[in-house]
Amino acid sequence: MATTYSGLYLEIRRTLKAAGSIAADLSARELVCVSSGKTKEALFRDGSLYVPMEIEARTRELVQRHLDGEPVAYIIGEWEFYGLTLAVSPSVLIPRPDTETLVDKAVEYLRTLEACRVLDLCAGCGCVGLAIASQVPEIKIVLGDISDAALKLCSRNIWSNSFSGRVVPVRMDALENPDRRIGLFQCIVCNPPYIASGEIAGLDVSVRDYEPHLALDGGADGLEFYRAIAGKWRNALYPGGRIFFEVGIDQSIPVGRILRENGFGEIESMEDRNGVRRVVTAIRYPDI
Repeated sequence: MATTYSGLYLEIRRTLKAAGSIAADLSARELVCVSSGKTKEALFRDGSLYVPMEIEARTRELVQRHLDGEPVAYIIGEWEFYGLTLAVSPSVLIPRPDTETLVDKAVEYLRTLEACRVLDLCAGCGCVGLAIASQVPEIKIVLGDISDAALKLCSRNIWSNSFSGRVVPVRMDALENPDRRIGLFQCIVCNPPYIASGEIAGLDVSVRDYEPHLALDGGADGLEFYRAIAGKWRNALYPGGRIFFEVGIDQSIPVGRILRENGFGEIESMEDRNGVRRVVTAIRYPDI
């Protein structure tokens, strides 16, 4: 039986909700848009039109891929974060609402400064650094990641969101000492891998089987990157500069301890919208 675009969207939304999707509305809309080649506005405008059979079949194929576990973001090749449309692929983590708290807190701090340099370490697709750039126009940002595939996505997202000249991607390994040629920063933001190695097998299939383990695995206790960055990247911050970490559930206290042991002070933790202590921030104290 022929169906309209609105009918197809509503049917898919019901199917996804029944399957337990927490973002059924968004996922259904994105899948219909990508299969039909329509923008969100065009989908709304054409809601009463009938869907060609080939587009309906293509949409149902994409829905089945998602029901089998593949994230919608990887199916459509992009995702929205902090008002930006960003290219993504299985080479990078999908930006999540939890990470908006990291952006919020960094932006709040950076708006108190004059023009400065910011490093987004473990940048992935560049979502954190680009979101900050969108909110604080006078700053310069470096997106740092070890993955060449991630850096290609960073470059694409810099260009597509008109940040060329203000934001640059640079290959760097967060577990190693920084190259001195990158200079100093007034602020470092970082959403590092923080899942304990032994917990990865128990993650949801959409994460475990599709998202890159390189961006998930934080070592035996999930804290490997925090130790390395607090110890090795401290001197990439100006004295008095501030670092912002995203952390996992129950990691705010041990991450704060790691920062204190490596010469940071004024350590604070902040909750995300779900009441989880999601961000830890600290100031680099001057050397004595």
